[in-house]
Amino acid sequence: MATCPECDADLDVDEFDVDKGDLISCAECGTNLEVTSTAPLEFEAAGDDDDDDDEDEEKEKAVDDEFEEDDTDDTEDDDADAEDWEE
Repeated sequence: MATCPECDADLDVDEFDVDKGDLISCAECGTNLEVTSTAPLEFEAAGDDDDDDDEDEEKEKAVDDEFEEDDTDDTEDDDADAEDWEE
């Protein structure tokens, strides 16, 4: 029988019912666990994906901020062009 790496609770999972990479949830602590080995049956906390998502969101925000700065410069140029037309 395998145990939860977070709370050491016994996990009632048959090694024939899961494959490497499958995700399960610990009934005791609710941690999402990834099957890292089926013989012997071992698990690892599957929280790493959330960290990757946070990094992706930060990169997207940086690109959006850069794009907004470019828009500001274009707007100033448009105002200057508009003044030329008024003359």
